[in-house]
This record gives sequence, C-alpha cells and structure tokens, in this order.
Amino acid sequence: MKKLKAGIVGTGYIGPAHIEGLRRINSVEIQAVAEANQELADTKAKLLGIPDAYGDYKEMLKDDSIDVIHNCTPNFMHLQVNTDILNAGKHCISEKPLGMNSTESAKLVALAEEKGLVNAVNFNYRYYPLVQQARVMVENGELGNVFAVQGCYMQDWLLYDTDWSWRLDPKMAGESRVMGDIGSHWFDLIQFVTGKTIVQVFADLMTLHEYRKKPKGEIETFSGKELKPEDYEKVKINSEGYGHVLLRFDDGSKGMTCISQVSSGRKNHIVFELNGTKQSIWWDHERPNELMIGNRNEPNQLMLKDAVMMDNAVKDYAHYPAGHNEGYPTAVKNFCRNVYRHIGDRSQEIDFATFADGHIADCIVEAVLKSHKTGDWISVK
Repeated sequence: MKKLKAGIVGTGYIGPAHIEGLRRINSVEIQAVAEANQELADTKAKLLGIPDAYGDYKEMLKDDSIDVIHNCTPNFMHLQVNTDILNAGKHCISEKPLGMNSTESAKLVALAEEKGLVNAVNFNYRYYPLVQQARVMVENGELGNVFAVQGCYMQDWLLYDTDWSWRLDPKMAGESRVMGDIGSHWFDLIQFVTGKTIVQVFADLMTLHEYRKKPKGEIETFSGKELKPEDYEKVKINSEGYGHVLLRFDDGSKGMTCISQVSSGRKNHIVFELNGTKQSIWWDHERPNELMIGNRNEPNQLMLKDAVMMDNAVKDYAHYPAGHNEGYPTAVKNFCRNVYRHIGDRSQEIDFATFADGHIADCIVEAVLKSHKTGDWISVK
C-alpha cells in the first residue's frame, strides 16, 4: 500500500504534536516542514528528523509528492494558508480556529467543497477513548433523554499581568481570546458527545487585566521569568480571559459552561457532565482514562479505559491494555488516523471534525461575543 506523504506548515507547539501523531500511523510518511524563513526551517527539519525544509510554504505546495498539508500556523494565517493548500490540490488539516471569524471560515468551507478535497480541523479532544465511549452511550440511549449539560475548560497560564502571548494580540488571534482559543474546543466537544447543536447562547465575559505588561523585543514568556520594569511596555487589553455561557440546544435541552485562562492551578481542566433521565456521566481531561457513571438508586460506577469493556464501535480508540494510560498524544494520533484513513479510502465514513465543524465553532464564538455586548440571548447563525 502506497504511503501518503505529509507536509507541516508551522513548527511551534502544535506542529510537533501533529508530527508525533503521524509517526504512529504506518500509512503516513512526513516529507517536509515549512517555516517563516529557510534558516528556521532547516533547523526544525534537522531537529525533527524530516527530509525537506522550506522557508516559504508556497514552495512546499509545489511538491507533487505531498498529498496532505497540516496548517499549524497562528490564527491570522489560517485563511490564506488553507486557501493556498486547497488551491494547490492538497488535502488540508487545519488547526482551529478555522478562520479569524465566521466570514473567513465560510469561505474555506465553500472552497473545500468546490475542490472536493478532504478537509479537517484538529478538535482533538473528541478522540480520547472514553469521550468516544460517552458519545456511544448517548447514542444507545443508556442515559435516557439528556436534558442538561454542564462543564468547563479552565487554564491558568494568563493569570498574571506579565503573562504575554501572541494570543493577546487581536491582529494575530482575532477578536476573541479565551472563547476562541479554548472555548471553541469545549463547544465542539459537547456537541460531538451529545449529538446536539448549540442554537442560542447567553454570555457574561470578563477581562481580568485591563492592561498587561508586554516584554519588549522578541521575548514571549509565561514562565515567571523575572524582567525589569523597563523591559516591559504597557498594552491595553480588550479581549476576554474568563466567561460564563448559558446554552440552548436544538432539542430544547439546556447547558452551561465556564471558560477561563486565569484560574490558578487549572492547567488544562476540561470537564463535561451530561444529565439524562436514566443516568449521568462525567469526564475530566486531567483524568482522561476514567468515565464516571452516575446512578440514582444504586452506587455510582467508575469506568476505566479498557478496550475489552468499551463498546465495539470505539474499541480501536484504545491502543494499549487496561491500566496503561493514554492521553493527549493518543487523541492527536487518533484524529490524524481517522483523517488519513478517509483520504486513503473515500468510502470510509467521515469520523473527524471537518471545515464545516470549524465554521460552526466560529459562529458560536461570535454569538458569545455578541451576547456579552448586548446582554441578550443570541442565536447561532
């Protein structure tokens, strides 16, 4: 069987995560990386053990041997890079958000459909074994009618006013910060697990620091590195770092979530709880190999990640025996595997988030921002 060849645009944090996932898939070969300049591309290619390096991703798109391009660039580049990938006739795997706004993401959905190419967005939290199990339990009616959901996605890496990242710059990240960055993950995750669609939102958002201290020059730090006062410049912050959102789903059920990047001690705390008329279930990303099942008239149950005990439809999301924990790298691997499996055989079902899902997430985030500004329930369009 011919191996599919991949190219990676962007080698910051998430690019190497894609690379590690791809290397666990036998049918894929990583051919090239592209970076902002040739020197950086050469350095990263050598570090990551990848044959070809390009200082301009457009040159990589000319390589006819490459079948799939992974767009791992910052948000503001997503529209142009994804457009160029599709126009080059390559299948496209994009990081989220798909666009800086729903106008951009709608253009990409239309272009991908026009070109007839496989397109995917890395909402990787869908692909944990017990998240897949939770979805099947809902589909099979084990919870009864799921009438309410709640949860959160909380981090702490922007707690201090000296914490700085390009994600605080709306020109690079977009109008939304925490909702667009990690809230989009939670919104996609809850719709995936429940099979429901968020149709209205009511939001209350907060900016913890009206001004932040941005390190001068090329420094970017969240590590508590001590700088002198003269090493900073004062920057006005208009994007949200914390927020609550009430949700209405297409079947009339309700939900609520808290999204934060300023909650001390929370590193990557993603939680969802589903309340059904028969049972409840809840899952915590920081304990990803456990799924709690809540009962009314008998003891609650703790389901551990174990392919033997999981539904037949999702057994192949668990790759190691019970007691051998699987986490974030496995979720990325499972996502990539699903996409490449479909590219290799287009008759295979689409069991991954597509550009259409990325567009939906962008629409939800925009509705959240509008709700906060107006104080009204806003429909997701």
